[in-house]
Amino acid sequence: MSPDQTANFIYLSLLLIVIGGSYLVASRRNLGRLLQQAVVWGLIFMGGLAVFGLWDDIRGAVVPVQRTIASNVIEVPRAADSHFYLTLEVDGTPIRFVVDTGATEIVLSQRDAERAGIDTETLAYLGRASTANGMVRTARVTLDELTLGPVTDRRVPVWVNEGAMEGSLLGMSYLNRFASVELTQGKLVLTR
Repeated sequence: MSPDQTANFIYLSLLLIVIGGSYLVASRRNLGRLLQQAVVWGLIFMGGLAVFGLWDDIRGAVVPVQRTIASNVIEVPRAADSHFYLTLEVDGTPIRFVVDTGATEIVLSQRDAERAGIDTETLAYLGRASTANGMVRTARVTLDELTLGPVTDRRVPVWVNEGAMEGSLLGMSYLNRFASVELTQGKLVLTR
C-alpha cells in the first residue's frame, strides 16, 4: 500500500469506529435490537457479495445468451418464455430477433428498422402480411449485411412491418440458409 492509501485506510477506520461507537452509546438500552439489525445488514451484505460473485452464472440462467461453438455453428438456449432469441447485426446494428418457424420471411419492426438506419417514412408499404393481429402492410428492403456470429450474408431481403410489433421475427427464409437447424435439449443449434 502506498502512504496515501494507508492514511486513507486509517482515516476511514477511525471514522467507522467513531460513528459505530456513538451509535452503540446511543443504542445501549436496545442492544438486542441493535444486534438483530446488524445480523440482518450482514446477511444483506453477504447476499450482495454472492450475487456479485455469481453474476455470470445468474445472467446465463435468466437471460440465455447465444454462443459460437465452431466457425460455422451457433447455439442458443431456450429462453424462460420458451422462445429462442438471436441477436444479429443488421447493417452493423445489433437487433434481437425471435426465431419464428411460422413466419416465412425476416420481418423488422419499425423501431428496429429505424435503429438499423432504414428510413421507414419513405418506404413503399405495398406488401400485405397476415399476422395474429390481422392484415398489415409491409415494405420490402434489401439489407447490405446480416451477420450472426461468424456467419455473414449479403444482399438479404427483409420486410418492414408497418403495424404495431414488439420485436423483429427471424423466419424460415433465414433459417433455410443453414445446412442444419436442430432443436436438442432446450437448445437451438444452427450449422452453416
